[in-house]
Amino acid sequence: MIERVLIANRGEIAIRIARAVESIGAEAVMVCSADEVHAPHVSAGPEAITLPGDGPAAYLDLAAVVTAAVQAECDALHPGYGFLSEDPRLAAACRDAGITFVGPSAAVLERFGDKVAARRLAESVGVPVTLATEVDPTPDEVAGLLATVGSVVVKAVAGGGGRGQRSLAGDADLGAIAAALASAAREAEASFGDGRLYAEEWVSGARHVEVQVVGDGTRVEHLWERDCTLQRRGQKLIEFAPALWTDDMTRLRLRDAAITIAEGVDLRTLATVEFLVVGDRFTFLEVNPRLQVEHTVTEEITGIDLVATQLRIAGGTSLSELDLFAAPEPAV
Repeated sequence: MIERVLIANRGEIAIRIARAVESIGAEAVMVCSADEVHAPHVSAGPEAITLPGDGPAAYLDLAAVVTAAVQAECDALHPGYGFLSEDPRLAAACRDAGITFVGPSAAVLERFGDKVAARRLAESVGVPVTLATEVDPTPDEVAGLLATVGSVVVKAVAGGGGRGQRSLAGDADLGAIAAALASAAREAEASFGDGRLYAEEWVSGARHVEVQVVGDGTRVEHLWERDCTLQRRGQKLIEFAPALWTDDMTRLRLRDAAITIAEGVDLRTLATVEFLVVGDRFTFLEVNPRLQVEHTVTEEITGIDLVATQLRIAGGTSLSELDLFAAPEPAV
């Protein structure tokens, strides 16, 4: 059972986590940068620690964050989303310090943080994937894929949010392909410290559907799905749940595929498995192994507090003890 949780984040998500910590009878310890000592999230818990430095850099100082958790005698750390939430080094540092990381293991974060490794996992368990190149393809290799599928998207192996991503149409020549690869690599290196790329088939006219999954390290269940097709510049604007624009049988297959992928890594706590759907066909896109910004959409249709669920599972409670077998079909 978790008793004291360092919340390694700021703003509304830090406040949201603090409320969940209180709801399970634990204490929240907040952190802040030196220039945010009066920020609203600081007073969301009974105690706050000022990290060295100003601005975002303070929250990205992994060593300082773990040191704060140790000094505050916390037995758990919740990273929220953004910042260090998907950094396997934070999960490993917490493990080494004897602190429970509220999220998947370092090994799982590392695997899903590499989009090519995630694709290979999906393919190995029988989940459809798009046609793609290997890592760091040459312009000729991308041209070969273009000739086969018509349009491709160049993606960063690490990171997300549309950074390190470029689209190429079938009429792109080798010069345009080389320029796109170079530009995407520079952006990926600047954003994620990893300039590796790959190219995959561009799926035209697809819906973007993501399945919320929860696991206790032994069993995985789904908590339905969200349709996040409405986006601008790779950023989600509006989500709907359940994904009623996709037929029921395809939605069932999506949930099964998401569970299969999560079972392949013995998922613990939360993850979101994303797919592209065209009619009754779908392909795997990626996995976000953390709490997502849009988690509240799932909470609205299920009545399940996902953050409190994360905390309880991290503290050793099983899905059976939480009575979290497949949640009933939400009313629409």
